[in-house]
Amino acid sequence: MSFVIITHVKHKFQGQGIFAYAPYVREMNIWLKHVDEVIIVAPKTSEAISNIDISYQHKNIKFVEIPAIQFTCLKHAFFAIFKLPKIVWAIFKASKKANHLHLRCPGNIGLFGCLVQMVFPKTPKTAKYAGNWDPKSPQPLSYRLQKKILSSTLLTKNMQVLVYGKWPKQTKNIKSFFTATFTENEIETPLIRQYTSDIKFVFLGSLVSGKRPLLAIKIVELLIEKGFNVSFDLYGEGILKEDLQLYIETQGLSEHIKLLGNRDKNVVKQALKEAHFLILPSKSEGWPKALAEAMFFGAIPISTTISCVPYMLAEGNRGILISPDEKSAANKIESFLSTPTELQEMSKLASKWSQNYTLNTFEAEIVKLLQA
Repeated sequence: MSFVIITHVKHKFQGQGIFAYAPYVREMNIWLKHVDEVIIVAPKTSEAISNIDISYQHKNIKFVEIPAIQFTCLKHAFFAIFKLPKIVWAIFKASKKANHLHLRCPGNIGLFGCLVQMVFPKTPKTAKYAGNWDPKSPQPLSYRLQKKILSSTLLTKNMQVLVYGKWPKQTKNIKSFFTATFTENEIETPLIRQYTSDIKFVFLGSLVSGKRPLLAIKIVELLIEKGFNVSFDLYGEGILKEDLQLYIETQGLSEHIKLLGNRDKNVVKQALKEAHFLILPSKSEGWPKALAEAMFFGAIPISTTISCVPYMLAEGNRGILISPDEKSAANKIESFLSTPTELQEMSKLASKWSQNYTLNTFEAEIVKLLQA
């Protein structure tokens, strides 16, 4: 099988290795275990390989370089227009060779992949829509166009579109999907937490405005002011790190709140096993892996009502749904802390649900998609 990937993800090269953003490549490597030939159509960058990049694992990979484009301002849009013929032609030529065409959406390259795939109605296809599929959410025009094309059974044929969450009134080619981090061998009975003292909060994710780490810090700060004995460890890097550190020090929170940066998977895993709560008050998400990872080990997720989060948290039965306001969020968490037995049950429900979504299950579902 010749498996063609169309993606906006920037790729890096070292020797014979092709590297890209680790969570994406880790997932793609599972797909690639079941195909004979891989053609990747994507932008290339000369940036240095970092600790969040890993390499594809396949012996027969061909890389087709296309320019990266963006439409964030008039200048970028102007230059992007001149690059479009090269991009569309490269996608078309690669798609002609595909026994299975795989689109990564949403993204500018994904949009052109959506358009080109209409010329190949007989080719088996999948599209992974890694963003927010909520039909009611406000999104950029490019994202809305991709969703319209992918949802249309007239324009898009022989394709399964993988989306996060279950949404009403979807066409037959839309398939509710998931992602995973841990294997069946990593399933264990979670620790039964006590929620009366030494309460541990964690944050997993990039320290960027979209993840709202400052809001998470302010929520914990209010709990400290209310007299709760809590600690908060934030795992991740990002452009807000210095500002967050300054806020922590200025507010005298260094004893309770620590920025720990990117850590080894086993370190994070142990932190989740011991944590009482994970806070992720994001502005937008696809399938927030941090929540599912925390739930896997019984840490209760606290998150804003976005994307498929209410579905993941069973409308508040498997976690705590908050509004993006530190006072109301802190008050809601405080009310739950007064009912520790209810929190213990919530922790059990969270782990039971998340442990259904292992890498083993994920791979089995991918095999079905490739054989369809």
